[in-house]
Amino acid sequence: MLNELHIQNFAIIDKLDLRFDSGLIILTGETGAGKSIVLDAVVMLIGGKADTTFIRSDADAAFVEGVFHLRGAEKESVHEVLNREELMDDPNYITLMREIRKEGRSVARVNGRTVNVGLLKELGALLIDIHGQAEHLSLLDPRAHLGLLDRYAEVAKPLSEYRQTYHALLNLRRELNDLRKAQLDSDRRVDMLSYQIDEIESARLKAGEEVELRKERDRLANAESLAQNAQEALAILDEGSPETPAATDLIGQAAQALTTLAKIDAAQSELATQADLLLDTISDVVHNLRDYLEEIEFNPKRLDEVEERLDLIHSLTRKYGGDIPAVIAYGADAAKQLDMITNAADRIAELEMQEAKLLEKLAKQGGILSDKRKSSALKLGKGIEAELDDLKMASAKFGVDFQTKPDLNGIPTPDGARIAFDQNGFDRVEFLIAPNPGEGLKPLAKIASGGETSRLMLGLKNVLASADEVPALIFDEIDQGIGGRVGMVVGHKLWNLSRSHQVFCVTHLPQLAVFGDQHYQVQKLIDKGRTLTRVEPLEGEARLLELSQMLGEVGEGTLRSAHDLLQSARNMVKGK
Repeated sequence: MLNELHIQNFAIIDKLDLRFDSGLIILTGETGAGKSIVLDAVVMLIGGKADTTFIRSDADAAFVEGVFHLRGAEKESVHEVLNREELMDDPNYITLMREIRKEGRSVARVNGRTVNVGLLKELGALLIDIHGQAEHLSLLDPRAHLGLLDRYAEVAKPLSEYRQTYHALLNLRRELNDLRKAQLDSDRRVDMLSYQIDEIESARLKAGEEVELRKERDRLANAESLAQNAQEALAILDEGSPETPAATDLIGQAAQALTTLAKIDAAQSELATQADLLLDTISDVVHNLRDYLEEIEFNPKRLDEVEERLDLIHSLTRKYGGDIPAVIAYGADAAKQLDMITNAADRIAELEMQEAKLLEKLAKQGGILSDKRKSSALKLGKGIEAELDDLKMASAKFGVDFQTKPDLNGIPTPDGARIAFDQNGFDRVEFLIAPNPGEGLKPLAKIASGGETSRLMLGLKNVLASADEVPALIFDEIDQGIGGRVGMVVGHKLWNLSRSHQVFCVTHLPQLAVFGDQHYQVQKLIDKGRTLTRVEPLEGEARLLELSQMLGEVGEGTLRSAHDLLQSARNMVKGK
């Protein structure tokens, strides 16, 4: 529901901060006071038109922000969009913001992050229905009708069973489609895949071998230099020359001298130990160098073999992947594809039989869904017509149009035809209405606008209250063309609807306004030569005075009438 609404520099509103609770919220005031301007701001907030004419004179930008508390059926749908767009903040609240600047630029934000207006509209449609502003009326969108009917008909279980079969069919058809595509050019594909598999398998690649081969190539290519350096090191360490003794001899002499020293001065025994360790270390180095010299290979033939192997690996990785594991994986996938093509005909025949069975199962499950929908549609129609009768539209008729669409790949019907289907079944559903006698049923989107539309929507919303997931409803002009007696009926129905939704109503009828859980007065003031709109909550005597003014000139009679209306409304909502 809408918890907070902040408006700044919007038309004749300089600054407005409102807080709302659940229930029925009434806005009243003289014509031209700014009630419609508040609604225009809400429309802009949820993705509607953002015109520079909305900007208050002498201001650089107009700003609207709404904070919504997510606590009902809409929560899951809103979370799905926020998670998809990585905009999730507090899971229990969402903040929408819209700004229009003087140069014409419009800025939209969700939870403080800039988004496009399309996303704002998507989220706004999940949060608010504005009746009297047809572009934001979800019930005028035929795409929403099937979901509403399904929730009203309580078909969650059969719909879930149908969707399980539907997704199984989709998976099967994907495999079948791949097999059929593969079969179309099977000969060419078999030759190509066989060549690729043979080329990769005959190479007998091993992960990591390229690194070892490069090391071996470097040793083979530099064998002479390696041997020369190793031999030179050995000569210095262990062989020496007539002029220069070997390092091992010199360090051995030093170690012997330090051992003798330590016998005289025991405090220097650590030096003798270190010298012995150094002699052992050099001996190890000499031993390892001799082993290394024996391993150095002057083998041009082996060098050629290594170079050829590296060229082969480079060629395969260039064609089939960036490294050896990728080439091996490519070969495994090619083998899988070849096996699929080889066995395609048998597998296709098997899958086609499974497809026929799944289509028959879907036809049966879809038929159960359709029957439930049609029986519920009749009940829905009677309920809505009863609501419209209460609203003094006794001649109005409501119906649900069911259509199917031919499709050669669709679900089979008893008469041998095939019809299109999707995850919701095969029904194409649209709500129809005939507001006046002799007009015939027409789509909701083509019905009259203004107060008649609002009353039709009120009747629909009351019957579909449990099915409609949009938490906040705004009714504008709902009192157009109706009198006080019907106003009480409309007010009572709005109050009933507000038990399951947050309902805002802009009205001039006191008979309707008395049902409000919250009552706000919209006033137009002149301050320092500037026109301003103020919105104030009304309670107690202030509210009674406003209701009295709505009835006529304030006096003892109108005050008493206002009091009686309030009492009548209390009795009606208590069932007295």
